[in-house]
Amino acid sequence: LDLGANSFDLIVNFNKSAKGAAETVARLRKGGVSAHAIRADISKRGEVALMVRKAIEIFGKVDLLVNNSAVFLDSPLQKTTDRNWNTTIDINLKGTFLCSQAVAPEMLKRKGGRIVNIASLGGIQAWAQHLPYSVSKAGVIMLTRCLAKALAPQILVNAIAPGTIFMGSEEDPEQEHVPVSTIPIKRYGKPSDVTDLVVFLSRASYITGQVFVVDGGRSIQ
Repeated sequence: LDLGANSFDLIVNFNKSAKGAAETVARLRKGGVSAHAIRADISKRGEVALMVRKAIEIFGKVDLLVNNSAVFLDSPLQKTTDRNWNTTIDINLKGTFLCSQAVAPEMLKRKGGRIVNIASLGGIQAWAQHLPYSVSKAGVIMLTRCLAKALAPQILVNAIAPGTIFMGSEEDPEQEHVPVSTIPIKRYGKPSDVTDLVVFLSRASYITGQVFVVDGGRSIQ
């Protein structure tokens, strides 16, 4: 929604959450934004390619890719099943790779584009209780750096590593695991703390290969 408010036309990707995607598109259109929802399982190369092709057919180009899909499971070492591992890696890491790879040719052809990957503080710190997630987000951080080198100078690639972002639910489990007292600025993050940075990176012209931690100072404890 913040991207729409900053003059971006938007493609909203979904796999199983058709209702949520439709609601998001409706809110964007109500605000005067040109928005469309496209279904694609981002862990499947063919579906990603089709999604990108449809996006280009609709808008003519892709200026910005935000890789923000994520699977976050309570999965410590001894409880990590093949399914938990594969699902998390496929969506969080493989999906980020496939989407980035798919948009790159069109961006390179136009000699310009931005990719912003949503990583996590868990990709910097070892979150043993969420092992596959932590590993996948660490992979996203290294993927960001590799893509930045591979796609320079035409495409700038950066990552954002959020800490605890409070989405507004009174039952948000993050509050139980991360007391606000452990955060130096004494509050949880808001979605806008992340999206404001996405908007900034979509316009920045001399930043690439960087990871921006948005955690209220939690990681310096």
